Amino acid sequence: MKIVAFERAKQGTGASRRLRITGRTPAIVYGGTGEPQLIELDHNALWHALKKEAFHSTILDMELNGNDSKVLLRNVQMHPFKQLVLHIDFQRVEANTKLHMKVPLHYSGDENSPAVKVEGCIADHVVTELEVKCLPADLPEFIKVDLSGLKKGSPLHLADVVLPSGVTVVTRGNKNPVLVAVMMIAGAEETAEKTSAPAPDATAGATGAAATAATPAPAKAAGKAAPAAAKAPAAKAPAAKAPGAKK
Repeated sequence: MKIVAFERAKQGTGASRRLRITGRTPAIVYGGTGEPQLIELDHNALWHALKKEAFHSTILDMELNGNDSKVLLRNVQMHPFKQLVLHIDFQRVEANTKLHMKVPLHYSGDENSPAVKVEGCIADHVVTELEVKCLPADLPEFIKVDLSGLKKGSPLHLADVVLPSGVTVVTRGNKNPVLVAVMMIAGAEETAEKTSAPAPDATAGATGAAATAATPAPAKAAGKAAPAAAKAPAAKAPAAKAPGAKK
């Protein structure tokens, strides 16, 4: 990308405020063999350029006083609530000096992976950019990452990514961090368990029903005889005759 800058003669809070009123943004260029230089840019063009990913991650061609130079965007200071760029910093780039730069990751193919398409999972992009170290000529605009091989229970690590030639990743602490995690969708695991549960044995149920039907019912006559016997009065014994009674 190419940007046009102009020299800035005055500096300070008051001068910067007056500059912003005229539709310009104060900026500075530093680094390399030259001295830091005060510059200004058209705010409208700068505002639209900041919306592009390449403006943040690639080497820019800056035209200043008819001369072109290579620079990198290093810092942007925004107004707390207005759509206004307060200040911006650029760093000069030297061809033989390695750069430390954050490069975005472009993921693709996760919708065609076995984890998402078959196993009911989702791909969680844990890391969206990597800090890389390389020469200016090797600096990529972005790094492509293919997720079509994702499987359930197998997250994607840094070691699984093929980096562009001449580019190395700057890691801090963990040398092989997780870039993409594979997560099960809520409710999908319970559905899978219900689907895989064994069906009830129909043969066992039929055998139980047949055994119940084959059990003989108690005879009604026997049930009624017992109460009848209980209700029958007991036989009276003959009364004894008093002594001296006539026969």
